Amino acid sequence: MEISLRHVANMLNEAERIVITAHIHPDGDSLGSMLALYASLAAQGKKVWLLLDDEVPAVYRFLPGAELIRRPEGKMEADLLVVLDASDADRVTAVVEAVRAKTLNIDHHISNTKFTDYWYIDSQAAATGEIILDLLHLMKLEITADIAVNLFTAIATDCGFFRYANASSATLRHAADLIDRGARPHVIAEQLETKPLASIMTLRGVLDSLEIHAGGRIATVTVYVDAAENAAETTEGYINYPRNIEGVELAVLFKPVDDNATRVSFRSRRLDVARLALGFGGGGHARAAGCTVASGLAGAKEQILRAAERLLAESGL
Repeated sequence: MEISLRHVANMLNEAERIVITAHIHPDGDSLGSMLALYASLAAQGKKVWLLLDDEVPAVYRFLPGAELIRRPEGKMEADLLVVLDASDADRVTAVVEAVRAKTLNIDHHISNTKFTDYWYIDSQAAATGEIILDLLHLMKLEITADIAVNLFTAIATDCGFFRYANASSATLRHAADLIDRGARPHVIAEQLETKPLASIMTLRGVLDSLEIHAGGRIATVTVYVDAAENAAETTEGYINYPRNIEGVELAVLFKPVDDNATRVSFRSRRLDVARLALGFGGGGHARAAGCTVASGLAGAKEQILRAAERLLAESGL
């Protein structure tokens, strides 16, 4: 059932045992939102757990409270399971199966499939972190410096530090509010931009895999899972290299998992890549989306490129 932000606040106020989770392959928005909401609710004396299907990527372990996030172990009961920044059930499988509770989804993806008992979706928000900040203000909860760091990271990472098309005047006002409350953008940026040597070495191989298609409108790169692990999970920014090539409308990053699965990330300038991702059971935003193709690398490339060229033609690009 679709509910208002006030109804969300009421549900959180009424619940005493709350589990908070977010999507697999967590990013800055999902983690920052989780940690901020956790800190606010725990300060009210509620029993709150942070569960994720995946480990926290190394690049985000500086976030205050990140060490509290666990993977689900066995079954548990709660009053409410809050699913943040996830657009479909496939992205939260393990936690949803482990927790018996009413489910509430708070999200900003236009591709959201409304898969929980209750949902609040604001597709105009640049990040779920913006929604959480509005929620905390509505609930009149204290926003500490640690919460500000988490929410600034959530918002800034999902809009490319205010460079992407989803950054609005409201986004900047939210960021200013968080700076006033203790977030230091230069410190956060330094944490996010500092890479281990393995990541830079892996980048060489990723750039060697660069391919250009569709008369220069599509650029692809590939990163292998073992290389990603050696790079301490810091592959998130690799897709920006093909995206920044002059004339490229669509950048695609392939990450083969095994012979039957390939993860795919999309970034674009004008193309609605959420449509592309949805065609393969994924989702996301108009300019940034992703999916998993049930095929090895060669088959996934063929399918994705065919669909991408068709979408470019339909979009007149």
